[in-house]
Amino acid sequence: MNATSGSPTDTTATASQSTGTSLLRLGSAWVPGNAAFPMMWSAVTSVLMALQLAWIDPAQKVQNLALLTGIGALITLLVQPIAGRLSDGTRTRWGRRSPWILGGTLGGAISVVLMGTADSIGMLLLAYLLVVVAVNAAQLPMNALLPDRVPRARRGLFASLASIGVTLGALLGQLLAAWNADRISTGYWIIAAIMLTIMVAFVVLSREPSSKGLPRAPLGWRELVTSYWLDPRRHPDFAWVFASRFLLVTGYFLTHSYSLYILQDYIGLGDQAVRYVPLISTVSFLSVLVLSALGGPLSDRVGKRKIFIQISAAVFAVGLVLPLLVPSVPGMIASALIGGLGYGLFGSVDSALMTEVLPSEAGHGKDLGIINLSWGLPQALSPFLASALVSLTGGYTWLFPIVRCWPWRAVRRSPSSSRTVCADDLRGTAFRVQR
Repeated sequence: MNATSGSPTDTTATASQSTGTSLLRLGSAWVPGNAAFPMMWSAVTSVLMALQLAWIDPAQKVQNLALLTGIGALITLLVQPIAGRLSDGTRTRWGRRSPWILGGTLGGAISVVLMGTADSIGMLLLAYLLVVVAVNAAQLPMNALLPDRVPRARRGLFASLASIGVTLGALLGQLLAAWNADRISTGYWIIAAIMLTIMVAFVVLSREPSSKGLPRAPLGWRELVTSYWLDPRRHPDFAWVFASRFLLVTGYFLTHSYSLYILQDYIGLGDQAVRYVPLISTVSFLSVLVLSALGGPLSDRVGKRKIFIQISAAVFAVGLVLPLLVPSVPGMIASALIGGLGYGLFGSVDSALMTEVLPSEAGHGKDLGIINLSWGLPQALSPFLASALVSLTGGYTWLFPIVRCWPWRAVRRSPSSSRTVCADDLRGTAFRVQR
């Protein structure tokens, strides 16, 4: 399937897309709506939970963080496709997605507060898994609003707005968590309240149309099981987007999950590391923000997405290797700056490209749930791989060259040489999506 070509169901899909005032209302809520969940994940997994684990069991903090984030990522893989499929079939006067967004957010906010009461690894794991289930049940249906309601010609703009929201949310989350580093329970309360307030406002402002008149598709055990699979031979563009996204995100999470510990132990800042998290996050935020605002609208204008993804991967790889060459605070700042430029360009175009390879116009939620596994699987695998590397090598040094080109990222052998072709090469040579 060519990503630029229409499908037989494009006409019915276009009829359900937002236009005029409805699209404007959705756009006005799109940035804060896309900021809420990244704010929560950034605050909880990167700072608050990491600090809480260090308080509960300092000697095993790396292994315990890998355990919790790894299990959480595995649960994400199970929840998102099912949430997408179920929201596809939801028929209410408030639409298909809004009931899931509100219900999941409320459950997630309550569970975040429960995390602040945990005083053991077992209690913290249980509360965290409740957060993972609830928030993912809301986050996937919200993502489906992009292909549901936004015309293709405007998706680059909305992808940029989403990327700006994600960046703002991640920064806000780390700032709020850092400011409450010595009041962890209070930090959880603040994050939960802000997330819930934003998402209630989002649903009210965006006002999804009623879904009562939409046809109902069969929904049984067979349909639920097939929520996790699409045939790559029938949908090659979808498969290539999945593979390339998987490789880039894996490289990102190998180091991102341990950013606080890298500052503490690899850079050598010890207890002072938490003070540098806001600085590095701010540098990354500014660089991401610049290209997040430009990439999507520019891809709409030129009518192509792939070239922007290729450039972003190359820039991102340069940023990731800098901490290896310059293991210092300036090196981490430079890494955040350059890596942020690459990530900003990637984020501003990726979600638009992703919506253009979804096979089913009637099942955006289910298809997004599958392609989002390319984000969830790296979260599941990376903490365990990073933890194993840190334990085996006695430090964080080997994370950086492996992020740049690790054996499992090899996808084929170059016909003209014996070197391994890595994720950066995949973006440039093997990414076959036409746009």
